[in-house]
Amino acid sequence: MATFDHFAVSAATLTEGAAHVAAALGHAMGPGGKHALMSTHNRLSGLGPGEYMEVIAIDPDAPDPGRPRWFDLDRRAGPPRIGNWIARVDDLDATLARWPRAGRPLAFERGPFRWRMAVPDDGILPFDGCFPALIEWQSDAPEFPDSGLRLTGLTLRHPEGEALAATLDGLIDDPRIAVATGPRRIEARLDTPDGPRTLS
Repeated sequence: MATFDHFAVSAATLTEGAAHVAAALGHAMGPGGKHALMSTHNRLSGLGPGEYMEVIAIDPDAPDPGRPRWFDLDRRAGPPRIGNWIARVDDLDATLARWPRAGRPLAFERGPFRWRMAVPDDGILPFDGCFPALIEWQSDAPEFPDSGLRLTGLTLRHPEGEALAATLDGLIDDPRIAVATGPRRIEARLDTPDGPRTLS
């Protein structure tokens, strides 16, 4: 079974993405780093033990990666939004044998962190990104200062909601994750120091 790891807000720039989070949650995103293989960069903040959120954007100072970027960032347009969510697995290869549409495993590293992630060749995850990116940590996952943020719900809305729910069946069992039918949207509900807030 997979476990919720984090969700990713995609934006034209990290500044724009961080401002979107600040407006919705009253929270200033923490620092992050660069992903050389994908020519992207990010900022991160914790959501309690073992969970976090990410703002991700194309790194304007990085060279063309020579392949489609992950999280469908090459086609991203419009204001920042939660573009994807990421689920942690213990055995990525075994999981991909059951869910091959999730992509091919690629190896990443940054500082002390090592991980493998399934990335589709075209960069587009099933169900327009409502299916999770699958990650296998090969080092300790990042740890963050406790900002008082906690994920209480994640709603995955997609025109093919019933098919998405059926595809997720057997992959993850988390009562916070709900699937609905409608225009594509990922919405996170969080407890914050200032009360419940919603981010999409």
